[in-house]
Amino acid sequence: MKLPELKIGNKVARIPIVQGGMAIRLSTARLASAVANEGGIGLIAASGMTHPELRYEIKLARALTGGVVGINIMVAASDFAGVVRTAMDAGIDLIVAGAGFSRDIFAWGKESGTPIVPIVSSVKLAKISEKLGAAAIVVEGKEAGGHLGTDISVRELIEPIRAAVKIPVIAAGGVLSGRDIVEMLRMGANGVQMGSRFAASVESNAAPSLKEYYLKSQPDDVVVIQSPVGLPGRAVRTPFSKRVMAGRVPPKVCDSCLKACKHNFCIVRALTRAQQGDVETGLVFTGEYMPRIEKILPVREIVSQLVSEAEEIYGSEGSV
Repeated sequence: MKLPELKIGNKVARIPIVQGGMAIRLSTARLASAVANEGGIGLIAASGMTHPELRYEIKLARALTGGVVGINIMVAASDFAGVVRTAMDAGIDLIVAGAGFSRDIFAWGKESGTPIVPIVSSVKLAKISEKLGAAAIVVEGKEAGGHLGTDISVRELIEPIRAAVKIPVIAAGGVLSGRDIVEMLRMGANGVQMGSRFAASVESNAAPSLKEYYLKSQPDDVVVIQSPVGLPGRAVRTPFSKRVMAGRVPPKVCDSCLKACKHNFCIVRALTRAQQGDVETGLVFTGEYMPRIEKILPVREIVSQLVSEAEEIYGSEGSV
């Protein structure tokens, strides 16, 4: 039995899979377009990008796919408004916003006709998002990688949030398999967002040494740190993350990338170092279940396996 489509505003994805927007520069046009070409929704991680770079990535994605491509942006970023407006002007299909909550973005989306999808972790924010005009919401649980808005499992969040809103609900955090997808859909989600599985893909813009590091990670290597954004963040234990957990690692140079920064370390520079393959002094964000991934595979193969497994479970156990 086929998986249901995922509709966000006037955009329709053939399969209910959204590729998480992973910064800095892990998910660029190459990864986003590969996921979109397989029928899902691909996201370009816009945080940390200059406006010309973002325009280039959106233009490249358009050249590589006719599917649905959006951006992910941190609300905490100092250039949040500029990045959002640049993406809208470049004709992006939708915008996913996390690491904070913005009320202004809904007015901008209405003005440009761009669907806005906030990342939330509570019934209260889900209802506020719907009232303000969200086209859908990503409900993120504690299992997610990067910045975390809750210590509650996504499996405990989906049902009460689904009952509270009518807009599409996308489950995020700890989704790695076709069985996970079916489980989320049966709980009431309209789709899932997957970061870790696509971070460990051929098309991911992570350096080869970073991808190898993902595969070597063990459950005990996954830790939670305090981010300069003001939120906890899930990462892999590296020499750098161990230093951060032990105390401040003040930046020698500040790029003023955040609206409000705790200055315990530089988030953009630390993530950039990891993306470029420096896992000694870089920050490696990860989902809770990254250690379960055993191979770096092409997006086409990943999606094919996910869909085949999910549809087989649908057929043997009944649809949602």
